[in-house]
Amino acid sequence: MLPGLIKKHHNLRTSLIFKSIWCSICIVSLVISTRSTFADDAIPESLPEEPRVEKPAYEQTCSSCECSGPDFWNQTTLTENLFQRRPCLAEQGITFDADVSQFYMGVASGGAEQEFRYAGHGDYVMNIDSGKLGGPQGLFVKLRAEHRFGESINNATGAIIPANILPDLPVADRDQLYLTNVLFTQMFSESFGVFAGKMDTLDGDMNAFAHGRGKTQFTNAAFVATPIGLRTIVYSSLGAGFLIMQEGEPIFTFTVINSTDTSRTSGFDELFANGASVIPELRLPTNLFGRPGHFLFGASWSSRDYAALEQDPFIVLPDIPISRKTDSWSLYWNFDQYLFVDPCDATRGWGLFGRAGIADAETNPIEWFLSFGVGGNSPISSREADTFGVGWYYSATSDRLSPFINTILGGVGDGYGVELFYNIEVTKWFHLTADMQVLRPARQTVDTALLVGLRAVIEL
Repeated sequence: MLPGLIKKHHNLRTSLIFKSIWCSICIVSLVISTRSTFADDAIPESLPEEPRVEKPAYEQTCSSCECSGPDFWNQTTLTENLFQRRPCLAEQGITFDADVSQFYMGVASGGAEQEFRYAGHGDYVMNIDSGKLGGPQGLFVKLRAEHRFGESINNATGAIIPANILPDLPVADRDQLYLTNVLFTQMFSESFGVFAGKMDTLDGDMNAFAHGRGKTQFTNAAFVATPIGLRTIVYSSLGAGFLIMQEGEPIFTFTVINSTDTSRTSGFDELFANGASVIPELRLPTNLFGRPGHFLFGASWSSRDYAALEQDPFIVLPDIPISRKTDSWSLYWNFDQYLFVDPCDATRGWGLFGRAGIADAETNPIEWFLSFGVGGNSPISSREADTFGVGWYYSATSDRLSPFINTILGGVGDGYGVELFYNIEVTKWFHLTADMQVLRPARQTVDTALLVGLRAVIEL
């Protein structure tokens, strides 16, 4: 019976991988065939030039809708020439962004299990500018739907902090499509606005070199956003707040969000039933050494009652009962500082980053946290669009919660690790990343893990 189940599980995983590869081949084949159909050199130069016909007025309202031949290598999205009215819709206030991230990663040595696994994540975002559509000026709507598929590698490393955060979002071990953002923002001026609705929090704790939602920079959760607030900041739920802008960037946000994650539901039935979380963040631009950078100061507080360490996408722990306590808090800080800026392109460069934070030791399994690293655009002159990163983190396990965790997982100490990645721009819509991590899990019964793998991101 058991061999049959294992074989069936293997066949399902193999089928999933082949289906994904087959779909990618079909799409690429379609684009290539379209390119050959519209190739410029397929049109003889001797053909007489057709007389120009004046377009109707309704067709002249959007210059971006002009049809053009497909450019497979330089187009910014895979389906750019299949949906040529997207630029026109963008001028009218509606933009679509979609991507699929695929991972093939494995534990080469050490860890809890030594195996390779395939997983992925789909992210689909629509932004609406009401003013361009003839509606209220300054009103913006953001919709995000996402899903995961495959089998995450995180529990195989033995580390508490996920080595690859994205394949566990929005809900670990679920492959349904969930609506994680229905967010309304009303700007009253260029510098002040309010927002309300369902939102995800992964865009918080912004950092120029260590963020990217796990698909453009690092994959380890320690370098995507601070793990210190994992008990007080849920991934997706209903909330509201206000923001202050400066030169097009938010410098201060104040958010009140439901303390219970509602990625799978609308959230209205659970709204503030178990308390609320308050999250202020201040991100100040700097100009040290004549080069740009930022300092971010953040905090979180939750009024929720805590009686167990529940499953959370930002931590790899089973449900573990703990002593009941009301309220929890965290304080965190990060910085990014450019050391080099391309004199020919101010958007390119590389520099240093770091994070630090402390949290309530009675409710949070991570009592304090540090990280430091370097990242940015590739210094290789011929690979200007590539990016790289090297980061180190240290996570101190709470002494107050160690006895509870020990009963389930055995001895628990502090955890730390290193991640290196190099992100190659194959085309403007396809990026391939090589990633390697060395992780010393907090679980003392698990050996140091060597994790290697590839990430492929396709902009649809």
